[in-house]
Amino acid sequence: MTEAVEGELEVTEVACPCEHGRGPVPGLLTRPDAPRALFVFGHGAGAGIRHPFMEATAKHLGKLGVSTLRYAFPYMAAGRKAPDPRSVLLATVRGAVEEATRLCPGVPLIAGGKSMGGRMTSLAQAQTPLPGIRGLAFFGFPLHPAGRTSAERGRHLADIDVPMLFLQGTRDRLANLDLLRPLLADAAPDAELHVVEGADHGFHVLKSSGRSDEDALTEACEVFADWLTPALGRTEGEPCGAGGGR
Repeated sequence: MTEAVEGELEVTEVACPCEHGRGPVPGLLTRPDAPRALFVFGHGAGAGIRHPFMEATAKHLGKLGVSTLRYAFPYMAAGRKAPDPRSVLLATVRGAVEEATRLCPGVPLIAGGKSMGGRMTSLAQAQTPLPGIRGLAFFGFPLHPAGRTSAERGRHLADIDVPMLFLQGTRDRLANLDLLRPLLADAAPDAELHVVEGADHGFHVLKSSGRSDEDALTEACEVFADWLTPALGRTEGEPCGAGGGR
């Protein structure tokens, strides 16, 4: 079902398969004309696919020629607060990638997400490469809990063999940049870190910085769009949605 049309951006409700008996989960496909890529976009632990950050990021990327598939994890779709077991989260990532391939045949795929959604995607890729994924992108990778700095959650990044983009704020309490940088230096084949000055984990900035949240998110999305050129080359996809929605 087409939910809205904003300029050249069409938002369509879809359903993504999930194993472990949880049934399909809802998703939102945002698509510009002739998208350069499709970003399979997982949400954070406490915010679903309609959270303002997810909405704004999908809109920004859409205006830059990038389609997005926002998908819900089962616990969020059911209205629960506690995340599902890791096996279910990873299966949901794979189901979303499967649906993205069906919805947009021929369009280059990037996977990742906001916070937990991004980390689950990286774990899935490190475990068994996600079919058709050309790169991973993270809006605030959660390297450790707030106040408990550790690099353990990022050890698996060295097992990932596609380009990666990390968009991190200098005030992000869930990612000590002094711990993240060495991990990325060891990652293969390449990992790029872009630091958004003054942004926290939600890409909010202080009023005293002279910048707005909109400025911070715009910067992150523009870096994402620029990164696609070396990550994907100049491959152009077919019109997104050729496979039809559900």
